Amino acid sequence: MHKLLIVDDDDAMRRMLKTRLSANYEVIETGQPAQAVELALAHKPVAILMDLIMTDLSGFELCRGLRELSYTSRIPIFIVSGESEGRCKEHCERLGALDYFQKPVDFNRLQARLMEELQNQRPERRRSTRVAMKVSLRLRGLDGSGHRFEELTNTENVSVDGFLCQCSVRLAQNSILEVFVCSGDGKDNYAGSARVVRRVDADTPWQKYGFEFLSKTAHWVLQPN
Repeated sequence: MHKLLIVDDDDAMRRMLKTRLSANYEVIETGQPAQAVELALAHKPVAILMDLIMTDLSGFELCRGLRELSYTSRIPIFIVSGESEGRCKEHCERLGALDYFQKPVDFNRLQARLMEELQNQRPERRRSTRVAMKVSLRLRGLDGSGHRFEELTNTENVSVDGFLCQCSVRLAQNSILEVFVCSGDGKDNYAGSARVVRRVDADTPWQKYGFEFLSKTAHWVLQPN
């Protein structure tokens, strides 16, 4: 059975979430947000549900911390909070959260969203090793406002199945872009199409995005053995 990690310092809320979700998932839960990273590493959940306002460590801080660790950076995070969605959702998405559920929780939507994400996951891809490597890329597609753009960038790390890079335009979750590898002779080689799977806060004017290939050619820098 797939595992879910619930992080909420409200005992009653944790019990409710566990009761409503345990028919389909093995639920790991904690009221101490400082334990969340350790539990995520130990149990490898398919998703993490967390509150925002907690003692010792806020959901904002925890979300950022999980996204900065390689082994937890690709675990989908869903915010379940009493805080106003209109006030907090966009900031949570910038920190890497996949979706936002304001309390009282719409459990039908939550169950559907979890199932959708589970169907999108490919376990073998989550196990691929990342390598710190600077690769010059040309990205082409639509930005978060639906406007066509084209941009040159460099990767921060790469894997067989994706890469992390900065982008000056705002991209929506699951946006699909064309990816070209720029060679030394000035020729761009089509590497495939990739979707945005996460967004990482960066201390720069540009945002960092994690991409996962949907299709890939032999021009990508890493290939499976």
